Amino acid sequence: MIRFLALLVLSIATACGAADPRVRLTSEWPLRVGNYKTVTQEWTRSAVLRGSYQEVMELSALLKSPEWHAAHAEKDANNRGLVGEARAQRIAQAQAEAAGPFEFVLMVTTWDRRENDLDRGKRSVWRVALLGSDGHEILPLEIVKDKRPAFVVRSEFPALGDFAQTYHVRFPREANVLGPDVKQVRLRISGERGGLEVKWDAP
Repeated sequence: MIRFLALLVLSIATACGAADPRVRLTSEWPLRVGNYKTVTQEWTRSAVLRGSYQEVMELSALLKSPEWHAAHAEKDANNRGLVGEARAQRIAQAQAEAAGPFEFVLMVTTWDRRENDLDRGKRSVWRVALLGSDGHEILPLEIVKDKRPAFVVRSEFPALGDFAQTYHVRFPREANVLGPDVKQVRLRISGERGGLEVKWDAP
């Protein structure tokens, strides 16, 4: 009986899935650089929007935090064999990128490929926005489609699905995505067919 209950609890936990990890929502450059694969997983969130008869949209979203920029720069420097001043310049470049507009990478799969059009701006069937603590929407500065081959994109963002399209979404610094007082980041995609949301919570 005890073994049965233990298996039941395990099966329920497995079905529910692991909770998203809490992350440091700070704009400070990390003192220690983490493993790129691990950091990318920690900063990636997923959600699914379902309609009456089929899946409407599947989303994987990465927030490019300073931790991610540091890990990515380290990975790139290692791949390129950079040392000394050249390596320092690559790290400085990453720090400058982290200090610019807040950037998210959205990997989007839609049941109807014609709906996968986030880069069309106001003409898109979808609206992408950050949600403030008061529910106020913050719209992106730009949404750019990633036109690189899928196998190249997947080497950088492993969560990319087989039929997904990747977009780089940038928000102004005024959005206050990261900072000492930030407790949660919420990103929402919505349209006539519904909406889905991903979030990052601080410890």
